[in-house]
Amino acid sequence: MKTDTIAAISTAMSNSGIGIIRISGDEAISLISSIFINKNNRKCLSDYRSNTIHYGFIIDEDKNIIDEVMVSVMKSPNSYTTEDTVEINCHGGVFMMKKIMDVVLKTGVRAAQPGEFTKRAFLNGRIDLSEAEAVMDIINSKNEFALKASVSQLKGSISSVIKKLREEILYEIAFIESALDDPEHISLDGYQEKLSEKIEDIIEKLKNMIDTADNGKILKEGINTVIVGKPNVGKSSLLNILVGEEKAIVTDIAGTTRDALEEQINLNGIILNIIDTAGIRDTEDVVEKIGVEKSKKHLENADLIIYVVDASTRLDENDNEIIKLLNGRQSVILLNKSDLETLTTEQDIKLYMNNSDCDNIISFSAKEQIGLEKLEETVKHLFFNGKILFNDEVYITNIRHKSAMQDALSSLELVKQSILNEMPEDFYSIDLMSAYSSLGKIIGEEVGEDLVNEIFSKFCMGK
Repeated sequence: MKTDTIAAISTAMSNSGIGIIRISGDEAISLISSIFINKNNRKCLSDYRSNTIHYGFIIDEDKNIIDEVMVSVMKSPNSYTTEDTVEINCHGGVFMMKKIMDVVLKTGVRAAQPGEFTKRAFLNGRIDLSEAEAVMDIINSKNEFALKASVSQLKGSISSVIKKLREEILYEIAFIESALDDPEHISLDGYQEKLSEKIEDIIEKLKNMIDTADNGKILKEGINTVIVGKPNVGKSSLLNILVGEEKAIVTDIAGTTRDALEEQINLNGIILNIIDTAGIRDTEDVVEKIGVEKSKKHLENADLIIYVVDASTRLDENDNEIIKLLNGRQSVILLNKSDLETLTTEQDIKLYMNNSDCDNIISFSAKEQIGLEKLEETVKHLFFNGKILFNDEVYITNIRHKSAMQDALSSLELVKQSILNEMPEDFYSIDLMSAYSSLGKIIGEEVGEDLVNEIFSKFCMGK
């Protein structure tokens, strides 16, 4: 099938050592040949072997030299898109990249849409949809886990599992259909028991993968963390220490923080999406009161709450209100200002919480930066059983994949119920096909054009 030829600047639009313009399509090599010359005035890139790189110059329509370049030639199917592809490696000035891009477009090449190169790789069968999504996840990786999980998915870790499960389901569908069409030669006697065992095995595998989704998503995207406490207890100081710079204004005046400040930090491999909120207290100040209400709303969506207490003062009714908000939530309590005379102890907190077993209370000093390691250890215990493992386990980090697996799981549960109810075999086939289709959405075999377009529209330009 003939495709139009597309181009995009594939490197960041900022001054750098090298810039890359990528061109892909049936006419990529012939069209770029018209604006490329090497040192011997040789222009035809088609004469070069595939997957080679060549020194030369880009010229405009008036034969003026625009830049000294290295041009990579990748002939179909040995390229990222499986189409003929040319990459122009030029000097990385923004003006220069734009100028060469203009020259490329004047040859008749079309500007690519976001993610169109990867979309073509998917449509041409080089990668499936889960592998295509992993490409963008690699680009957006924020920590080692996210990077390793994305690379693993790009290499087909999820695809191979899903394809195997679909093969097993499809075998059962084919067996049932064959037996119904030819009952004289294919018997279904005792089949329900065998099918039930197979369905249980597939259900267990799906559940194991779905169970990784919450941790996988948190490790990939970060823990939504809210810092709460009364005014002037050290919340903003904590934020500044975690971020490593003065992001929040710190004064001795209570109520300095009127609105939420949001930052993202990497705490030794754990991403915290931190919100520093306004101090929670009874106040007549209209603006501060709005900030307090916002603080309470942020608490509702938090994965983790860090409650900062001024250990150099005594607890009061405002602390009591905050402690009630922590009920049933993942939380860490920091007894800040531990470098000063202590008036509030760990035991005092436990009495307020009516929980003598609470062990997520940390003696802390923002001024002396004491307690950071303990905070990190506590977060790991709360979310990852004390350690983050970069092993070969398949983690589900994509909410779309999780949703499709849950749909497949529901369909397989219906098969189990049909077996228990001794329903006719064609009932099994219907729900097995539904599970098969749901899993197919993960790798792109059961998705519509609209969903494909939506997924690739979120990609960066040039990828």
